[in-house]
Amino acid sequence: MTRFRNTSAISAIALAAMTVPAMAELKYDNASGGSVSLYGQFSPAYQWVDDGEETSSELVDNAHSNTRVGLMLLQPLGEGTFSFNFETALGLRSSDGVTQGSVPKGVDWSRTNLRKVDFAYDSNEYGKFYLGQGSMASDGIADLDMSGTTMVNYNGISDTAGSFRFRDSAGALSTVAIADIAPSLDGGRRGRIRYDTPTFSGFTLSAAMGEEILASGNDDEFYDVALRYAGEFGAIRVQSGLGYAHKDSDGGDTDDTFGSVAVLHESGFNGALALGHRDGGGDYVYGKVGYQADWFSIGKTSLSVDLYDGSDFALSGGATSSDTQVWGIGASQMLDEHNVELYLGYRTYDFSDNSGTSYQDIDSVLAGARWKF
Repeated sequence: MTRFRNTSAISAIALAAMTVPAMAELKYDNASGGSVSLYGQFSPAYQWVDDGEETSSELVDNAHSNTRVGLMLLQPLGEGTFSFNFETALGLRSSDGVTQGSVPKGVDWSRTNLRKVDFAYDSNEYGKFYLGQGSMASDGIADLDMSGTTMVNYNGISDTAGSFRFRDSAGALSTVAIADIAPSLDGGRRGRIRYDTPTFSGFTLSAAMGEEILASGNDDEFYDVALRYAGEFGAIRVQSGLGYAHKDSDGGDTDDTFGSVAVLHESGFNGALALGHRDGGGDYVYGKVGYQADWFSIGKTSLSVDLYDGSDFALSGGATSSDTQVWGIGASQMLDEHNVELYLGYRTYDFSDNSGTSYQDIDSVLAGARWKF
């Protein structure tokens, strides 16, 4: 009976995605050259997890690219452009929030679901200035990827089943969760001020300083810098980035260095590589290979495999070293007419340390659809 319900959930998501109507652009242009546009997306998914002792299956919102709505205002100002971007998730049950014995409410919006309340001015000649809740300078630097399968497998390992905890060999739940063993160290969104230089020969330098303003009782301060590059070399497109981030916290400061590079050949073959280091807190390397093809007239098909290999994360119980291995496969099918992406992915998570505790592997499956409007 469980298998029937699970299959029905996946089928319902796929059927709903294929029957979604195409929508006209929700945009208003004013007489002075400015515009206001509304946008959003719906991102339902089915998540199945096996922790070695029990299985869990829930309808969730994909944490990698969750259900959201937003408003973008653009207005020419002087020699540049002023913009205001408001964006919020809807607070649907997140794929990284479900865990053993704990299933969040289906809808539970709070101010932490606010993604952007962001004012910016792009001066063209002197760069771009930001003020408000939005991306820090290094946001996305560790996750560069042109595979087309990021909804199910990319360097943000914890987006799928991140709160699930490992069980020991006797079946007891440990305190170690998937999110603890495989961080990307990537920058996030904060209340911040940020500056991006103009792009020179494909390179852009960014710097930001900010605070955690949405979570009550959190006074953490953040400082980061990032260097990005994007370019083309014949048949190959390249995206790359290098970032450094410092967090000043009552619980202890952290210093992270990380970067990634993604390549896409016109044949459809692609790859990504990411590296990260936390001072006194662990290292990782992440690799991915994929292929994109126009096999069907409905839209592009993308396939990929990836591997995350980490060391010395989530040290607990007297452990002084640890090893993480996570590998996965993913597939995505675009439905161009409806602005919909269908996806399916599998991951397996392996963790060990020298504390004397043996941990069972965890397996997960994520299947869903993302409709953009």
